[in-house]
Amino acid sequence: MSQPQSEAARVVGRRISEHRRAARISQMELGELAGVHFTNLGRIERGLANPTLTTLVKIAVALDIDPAELVTGLGADDLPETEPPFRVRDFVRMREHAQRSD
Repeated sequence: MSQPQSEAARVVGRRISEHRRAARISQMELGELAGVHFTNLGRIERGLANPTLTTLVKIAVALDIDPAELVTGLGADDLPETEPPFRVRDFVRMREHAQRSD
């Protein structure tokens, strides 16, 4: 079985699944409402796919929730270790250091 894309993908997928189950609808029904194929929705719910922003908004609208509910609280620690975030402050610090070295 495939591994989740990241902790963030797993958390978002779990939240979608929880809202869908609370609404008492199937993946197929939510997929139809959101315009997302149910197999893709299943992969998203299991954290195996990284949905686009458009897809997340479509799913949230179909679930009648604010899209922010799907991503609130996620941060750098939820990203894959192979893709560490590069923050603006780190970039500025490195750029300033490089300029001083010139």
